[in-house]
Amino acid sequence: STESLSYFMYLKPKTAKRMHFDVIPKAVDEYHQQLRAYEGQDVKGQLNNPVWHIHSGDVPVSKMVVPFSMLLNLASVAGAEDKDQLWGFMKRYAPDASPETHADLDAAAGFAVRYYNDFVKPAKTYRSPTDLEREALTELRDGLQAWDQGLDGDALQSLVFSCGRERFDPMRDWFKTLYEVLL
Repeated sequence: STESLSYFMYLKPKTAKRMHFDVIPKAVDEYHQQLRAYEGQDVKGQLNNPVWHIHSGDVPVSKMVVPFSMLLNLASVAGAEDKDQLWGFMKRYAPDASPETHADLDAAAGFAVRYYNDFVKPAKTYRSPTDLEREALTELRDGLQAWDQGLDGDALQSLVFSCGRERFDPMRDWFKTLYEVLL
């Protein structure tokens, strides 16, 4: 958004800046953190808050209940082609949110999908798994297909960990495999 770009510029107005992948989500998330903090600050804190200056004292309320960096990751992992795909996931995280009630979140979802399609997707490559990785991935697939414990996040996480724990040391290699082969 133009406001998060203004926030990015406000932090160091006389310094040359480069916009790259890591900077954009950080600036957007920090901008919305400042918006959320503004409401609870005293007058001195509000006057020192960058959003007061960016909005000339008429500071809006942030309804970004999902961080932009999470939206970018979600768009990438889901291979999202449109923001409706992201809303399907976001409704689980924030059931009261909708495009009508959270316009800034809706816009951010659109930006995340556009960013994914313009910059991430064209450079995204997958590799074939090694025999050890294929064995672990097959165990994970079979475990997920036989899954009957509902949407228990801790139990699902345990399943993913157990498939890698027996074969990978450090576990970081297992998660690297998941990202390079599947995501």
